[in-house]
Amino acid sequence: MLTKDFYFDLPPELIAQTPARQRGEDRLLVMDRKTGAYEDAMMEDFPDFIEPGSLLVVNNSKVRKARVYGESETGGTVEFLFLEEHIDHTWKVMATKLKKQRKGKHYQFKSADGSACYHAVISEENPDDTRTLCFDEPLDESFFEKLGHVPLPPYIKREDDFSDEKRYQTVYAKEEGSVAAPTAGLHFTDEILARVKAKGCTITEVTLHVGPGTFLPVRTENLEDHKMHWERYEVSQQTSDLIAQAKAEGRKVVATGTTSVRTLESAYNPETGRVDVGWNRTNLFIKPGFTYHVVDQLLTNFHTPESTLLALVSAFSTKEHIFRAYQHAIDERYHFFSYGDAMFIK
Repeated sequence: MLTKDFYFDLPPELIAQTPARQRGEDRLLVMDRKTGAYEDAMMEDFPDFIEPGSLLVVNNSKVRKARVYGESETGGTVEFLFLEEHIDHTWKVMATKLKKQRKGKHYQFKSADGSACYHAVISEENPDDTRTLCFDEPLDESFFEKLGHVPLPPYIKREDDFSDEKRYQTVYAKEEGSVAAPTAGLHFTDEILARVKAKGCTITEVTLHVGPGTFLPVRTENLEDHKMHWERYEVSQQTSDLIAQAKAEGRKVVATGTTSVRTLESAYNPETGRVDVGWNRTNLFIKPGFTYHVVDQLLTNFHTPESTLLALVSAFSTKEHIFRAYQHAIDERYHFFSYGDAMFIK
């Protein structure tokens, strides 16, 4: 498959720069994954479309204020995205002006009021175009609270502000560790979730800490040549049991977002027919031809052209159905990407 086969022309004004006025006031395009038939709705209607008894799976990862500016030893400002802490308390990071950020280079990280100052050095240049930063002492979350910025994606052409600290976070976020929001979950309010439960549905959680594997663009000519970055995920015993019970009883498993999809399909064990329990890592790349074993329905956002996420939803239905629905969304002026509208593929 050629990457360019997953391109579509999106008017830039349809890329959402801010969230809806109130959480949950988003549009919802509902599509039948088998026939491709679609209809326009609102996110508040979502509980009307989910089947009674369904199991709704959400990703409870919490977005860290992981975008931090440092000053290099030569006086330049470098933006770092803190991806993951290693067991030795060093950090895997992405950085701007990457070729200039070499092993042995030192940086200072200062709070705006000057009350905190941290020192770090690049200890490794990694083959996946990341760097390893080593600090004088282990960091805690106060580092990110004092110095960090909400890591809004680059297609949002503004600086983060105070409102993003809440709106770029799901209402059920609890496990700190993502550098991008699991954005399908941004549409849920406590009221919508309560209405889902009122239909006899169960809500359960997984954790996948969103990293480059989710959001990095495809740079290869052939889609199959793209290499996914690894991301950490966890499935609890309770969630595994609930999925096994739902499958045995013929009830739908509804994934909230592509991160929940990749968690469940990565954890699926073909030998047992169950979802394995515990922490693990995945670089699963779901594209057309993939066989889904766990997920029956999917609530998701509208994704970027030529992306791994667009390939994933195309595999969940067909590329033709997805592209036809996307063209309808463009014609009807839906908003796209992280702060945009939602799509329910059932």
